[in-house]
Amino acid sequence: MHSLAVAEQDAPRATRRVVRDSEYPWGNTTMMNLYSGTTDPFSHRCRIVLFEKGMDFQVIDVDLFNKPEDIAVINPYNRVPVLVDRDLVLYESNIINEYIDERFPHPQLMPPDPIMRARARQLLHTFELELFSHIDVLEKNPKGADKERAHVRDQLTQLAPMFTKQKFLLGDEFSMLDVAIAPLLWRLDHYGIELPRSAAPLMKYAERIFSRQGFIDAMTPSEKVMRR
Repeated sequence: MHSLAVAEQDAPRATRRVVRDSEYPWGNTTMMNLYSGTTDPFSHRCRIVLFEKGMDFQVIDVDLFNKPEDIAVINPYNRVPVLVDRDLVLYESNIINEYIDERFPHPQLMPPDPIMRARARQLLHTFELELFSHIDVLEKNPKGADKERAHVRDQLTQLAPMFTKQKFLLGDEFSMLDVAIAPLLWRLDHYGIELPRSAAPLMKYAERIFSRQGFIDAMTPSEKVMRR
């Protein structure tokens, strides 16, 4: 499978500041800034990519229950994540992550081959429809989300057999597909989703992701306590 992982050697330490939204000087765009919900799985995706890349950036923590008015100004849907890179403003996690991957291509997270890249995008779209479309219900109405839990459980269980033959979703290299699904796998306990024993290969795969330094560094304190 096509994916590149270029190790950094003697790279300078990146600037990775995290500030509260109340402390942030809104309008400052001298550095790549990610407006990120501290418990939001879509923001989590973007943080993972930023930390995997190791470039200079700043994460601005946004209180999802008390968003600053500036979020609605820069994103008409008034949602996070939002990436501001000088004059460019992007929202929607997959769009943000592909932009970061193309601008900072090492390590490359999307396949370089056009056919494989198209297949990866198709799978990302499938994840949105079959898995992440249920996140709102799981977040906002957990007591009434049994149907959504069962659907996500069954979809994830179907993925398990592939991990008896490969380390990651696109083969032996970590890719954008692994980034996309990782926040959900981390939140299974939080959402009350219990996988069957047959999903053991999937959970071993999840542990490989969770042990990555980029994943560890990307987590907020609120996310660290989501998993038992």
